[in-house]
Amino acid sequence: MPGKNARSAVTCVGLAFILSGVLLVAAPGTAGILDATWTAPITNTDGSPLTDLASYRLYYATAGSPCPGSSSVQVASPTSSPGPNLTMSFRLTGLTSGALYNVAVSAVDAIGNQSSCSSIASAIARAEFAVSPTGTVNFGSVNLGSFAEQTFTVSSTGGGTVSGSASIAAPFSIASGSPFTLSGAGATQAVTVRFTPTTTTTVSTNLTFTAGGSTISAIVTGSGAGAVTTPPTVTITSPTSSPTYTATGSSLTLQGTASDNVGVTQVTWVNSRGGSGTATGTSSWTASAIALQLGSNVLAVTARDAAGYTKTASLTVTLSDTTPPTVAVTAPAAGTTVTSTVVVSGSATDNVGVAGVQFKLDGANLGAEVTTPPYAVTWNTTTTADGGHVLTAVARDAAGNRATSPGVTVTVANANAGGIAVTSPLISKVSLSVTLSGATIGWTTNKPSDTQVEYGLTTFYGSWTRLDPALVTSHSQGINGLAPNTWYHFRMRSVDAAGNLGVSGDYKFKTRPH
Repeated sequence: MPGKNARSAVTCVGLAFILSGVLLVAAPGTAGILDATWTAPITNTDGSPLTDLASYRLYYATAGSPCPGSSSVQVASPTSSPGPNLTMSFRLTGLTSGALYNVAVSAVDAIGNQSSCSSIASAIARAEFAVSPTGTVNFGSVNLGSFAEQTFTVSSTGGGTVSGSASIAAPFSIASGSPFTLSGAGATQAVTVRFTPTTTTTVSTNLTFTAGGSTISAIVTGSGAGAVTTPPTVTITSPTSSPTYTATGSSLTLQGTASDNVGVTQVTWVNSRGGSGTATGTSSWTASAIALQLGSNVLAVTARDAAGYTKTASLTVTLSDTTPPTVAVTAPAAGTTVTSTVVVSGSATDNVGVAGVQFKLDGANLGAEVTTPPYAVTWNTTTTADGGHVLTAVARDAAGNRATSPGVTVTVANANAGGIAVTSPLISKVSLSVTLSGATIGWTTNKPSDTQVEYGLTTFYGSWTRLDPALVTSHSQGINGLAPNTWYHFRMRSVDAAGNLGVSGDYKFKTRPH
């Protein structure tokens, strides 16, 4: 009752303590348990009803009186006012199976007063689960690249359900049987442990089984034997398993397999024409987007194992470019009447690269082949008979593919030049110097005139250089602030003193890459 200080010194009147334990001769390495039961007190030492019971303190020891002592557990009371013949029970775990334990219990009220202990009960802790075999388990000598297995049996030695798992450090591993659940006394579960040595040394470690709050450990040992002298194998399976392959694209993806008695750790590739990398995967690998050069490319794929041994497979890939360039004459325009000297220009592109453009007049070469943009030549029309003529351009790539542009028909009229109002400046002798972010363009005119260039990403241009009003026949203009590695179109404009405008055909250039 409240206010009574004698409570802490009393024994729990009527507290009977009964320890229920099964006497077992447990095997070493098993986890022990004890089931304790006792009758709850119903009165205080003064005979008044017990109304504020909070918990019990369960003491246990392997020698002498356990109460008071350092080994104890607190057990909550399900009621503050126990009724007659209320039986309490609690399972002690983590004990040493086969050991004799002395156990006693005391009662604790709501403000922490504790009764004296009950009489002592003794019993031998029994095992909740067991593992066999016991002692040190030797896996013996195992060759590198191979493995050995041993089976351990976990068994339930008590009632109820026991759940747990097994764990172990490399180079050992749990192959099967973990986690496990054992239902009922005598239930068993096989746990397979695997030893896979990676070095020629002896390794020992603990194999640990944990279940129901208890742990059982066993020692396992094993030795690695032999040296790894067998290199891995590597095979290219895609795009072909043959030693040669003809590609039509500028890149290629290889796929294949690799194996080894120890284990493949890495697969790499290298191209004889430049480039290398690491494939994704090992036993099944992929090397993506390998850049190819025109002609022969020897692709070597190398597999490496954990011991450093390597094996290489190769595939000779020939990049065959069968796609011709595209080409067109851009100036002069079809139907134009030309006199004196004019600039003939064109455009050309190719999936790999344009090697050169040859302009032709009526099927015969007009000037030398132009190998770099801008693609243009100067045509002195006075050496050509008056009348209609056809201009074409032939582009070729490095693989020898050629394409001829549609013909552009123009009319030469030098004999009647006096009757034709040819008053605009004539632009010729175009020159070009390209940098990372700009270009310098030069040209000449047949009469003094000013200097200006239109330029842009398309033939709509859209940008102009600053007009140089000086009337000259030798012209030069610089363009700055351009993006690297980018194609630009341009054309030249010159106006003479009388205001006559001369405009060139379309040209283009590509700025240099970084």
